[in-house]
Amino acid sequence: MNTLINDDRGTSSPSRPFELPASNQRLLGPPHPANTVLPLALRPSPSTPKPTLEAVLTTIHTLQKEHHLTKHLSCHGALLFRNLPIHNAEDFSAFAQAFNFAPHEIIGIVVDRPVLAPNSLTHQNTSFSTGTAPPPPEGSGGETPLSSSLELFRRAQREIPSFIDNIAEKGILSRAFGKEWVAGDDEATKRRKVEAQIRRYGRGEHTTWEWLQDGSGRMKLVLEHRLPAIRTQPGRNLPALFTGLAAYWKRVQVADARGKGTRQLFGDGSPIPEEDLEALASITGEIRVLHRWVECDVLVIDNLVAQHGREPWRGEQADRIVLASLFDGPVVPGAYGFGDWAQVVQAAD
Repeated sequence: MNTLINDDRGTSSPSRPFELPASNQRLLGPPHPANTVLPLALRPSPSTPKPTLEAVLTTIHTLQKEHHLTKHLSCHGALLFRNLPIHNAEDFSAFAQAFNFAPHEIIGIVVDRPVLAPNSLTHQNTSFSTGTAPPPPEGSGGETPLSSSLELFRRAQREIPSFIDNIAEKGILSRAFGKEWVAGDDEATKRRKVEAQIRRYGRGEHTTWEWLQDGSGRMKLVLEHRLPAIRTQPGRNLPALFTGLAAYWKRVQVADARGKGTRQLFGDGSPIPEEDLEALASITGEIRVLHRWVECDVLVIDNLVAQHGREPWRGEQADRIVLASLFDGPVVPGAYGFGDWAQVVQAAD
């Protein structure tokens, strides 16, 4: 197992690796180095006194001075921290900010996510996640699937090469928009604010939109982004499938049964073959693990190297609290293939 450098100067080290059950952790295949696991699970040494939050933050700062945690995150894709004194949104916020990453600004998602502490939101599918409630009963769901985007690309390239060729050449179409409306905004103001957010994507001619009138006379936005679904890992230049197509396809199967399904499209507007999406979903299912949350767990995920999601939660929402925090890496991922549309860009200020 690849491990972090242990900090033996005190009792605060969260860098002691330990093994998880096979359903929660697996050895990754190529192109990962041999014996690389997802996630890398870390906890304080059981022989030391229980660390304080201040001591844990000091250790994180120390390790990050030489980018130790970042390096191992880029290798494993996800780090699981367990048995740390992180019990609420304020603790979680302090821990996340100790990594010294730049906070990420959400653009293009209209779901309201209450902020409970600095850069700490009530949502799961993001870069830092922590469960602050007691572990759920068996069978209640709510697990977080984790899989390697690097391994997924390698498997897909071997098993569905025509899909990789097409998605590298064409990209995919994505539809999303952000809003900054406040009470009292009229329709013209709302449209102006939405369009200002869209322009911040910085994708030029590869983002198009128009306002259409629906059956009730209200205006709705139809927006399309042509985005790269394959991106390369900075520093290693390894291609990763950066897309939720497999999860989208599974949701479409449910929606189709209700007569509400939508097709997934390549960047040129042509439909992605159903058999390719089914194969992609099958591969993803084979290489994933399910993280079953334990109280005060923290998952730190490199969203380029590892994909994650959420299994349905069948318990009471009040019995389960999951917080999340988003941060940007020091550089944007690289392009795969040709065309200016394939390059990832930072949103404009």
